[in-house]
Amino acid sequence: MWISTKAQYGLRALIEIGKKPGQWVALKDVAAVQDISLHYLEQIASSLRKAGFLQSIRGVNGGYQIARPASDILAYEVVLAMEGSLTSVSCLDDADSCGQTGQCATESLWRKVDAAVKRVLGQTTLADLIRESIELDHQKLIQLEDQPPLVDTLKSSGTH
Repeated sequence: MWISTKAQYGLRALIEIGKKPGQWVALKDVAAVQDISLHYLEQIASSLRKAGFLQSIRGVNGGYQIARPASDILAYEVVLAMEGSLTSVSCLDDADSCGQTGQCATESLWRKVDAAVKRVLGQTTLADLIRESIELDHQKLIQLEDQPPLVDTLKSSGTH
């Protein structure tokens, strides 16, 4: 199974927008923070809106918001909406695609892989991912606070 950038960026966009509940978030801001092409992000946001994860309004004060509570949005739903299928091999979705279906020694392996992926994604909510993102942001701030100010560093190195 290969998770495309569309699904990866879709989750990252939902996280970024979800970190500002009740606010309309401009895609250009999401694109800048997440280092995603604005043009590509617009396509992704359109898919997310059509799938019911985002709502949008136009205009100067417009933007995007999460369409329903983040705790009710599963990572599985988002990835599935963006990918169409999450199976690792085509024969699990379409038994007719392989002449070995039902007789293949690896079929049970792929079923276990698919079940594990679905379980992890199905137990992870957007709210979980938003919390993790906020924690990572706080860790970055703490690391920055632990650094000596640049002026002190320049003075101690003899550089003015």
